[in-house]
Amino acid sequence: MQKFDKLTGVAAPLPVVNVDTDMIIPKEYLKTIKRTGLGTGLFAELRYKDDGSENEDFVLNQPAYRNAEILVAGDNFGCGSSREHAPWALLDFGIRCVISTSFADIFYNNCFKNGILPIRVTPEQLALLMDDAERGSNARLTVDLAEQTISGPDGGQISFEIDSFRKHCLINGLDDIGLTLERADKIADFEQNLAGERPWA
Repeated sequence: MQKFDKLTGVAAPLPVVNVDTDMIIPKEYLKTIKRTGLGTGLFAELRYKDDGSENEDFVLNQPAYRNAEILVAGDNFGCGSSREHAPWALLDFGIRCVISTSFADIFYNNCFKNGILPIRVTPEQLALLMDDAERGSNARLTVDLAEQTISGPDGGQISFEIDSFRKHCLINGLDDIGLTLERADKIADFEQNLAGERPWA
């Protein structure tokens, strides 16, 4: 998993509440178990018209936000079904951080397992960040996970809370497999001892 330490990038505003996982990645894209290629389906029902052409009004189709790496979204982001394709699609598009006042629990957990940093802020803080994100090509935020801060284009700074274990995993790029491999020596020792104690096993 890619490490997440400090990210400076364009922040796209999505002031919509209750964005569910079907809106993030519609069900017709769930036939694959690959984590790549899903970026084209991200917010497909909002990004594309019925004829397949781009909806120029949608934020991620606008020139200033095509390469956004941060998403500033409304309350209760990631609700709905528990599809892991949702963070896969965000990451494949290039979104590495989502900021909202609240997240659905399963989506929130899936983000950490896939290298995305979901940040909870207060409604007042979200309003300030949304204002920053609406500045088009000047909508650049810096997210410093080590310091647990978000800095805006004018130098303003917001602090955020995060579980220390999840912070450790993101900074070191550790998913569940990576965490297991950190204990590879102990696992090997255990297996060797077990083989000596139970040679018939």
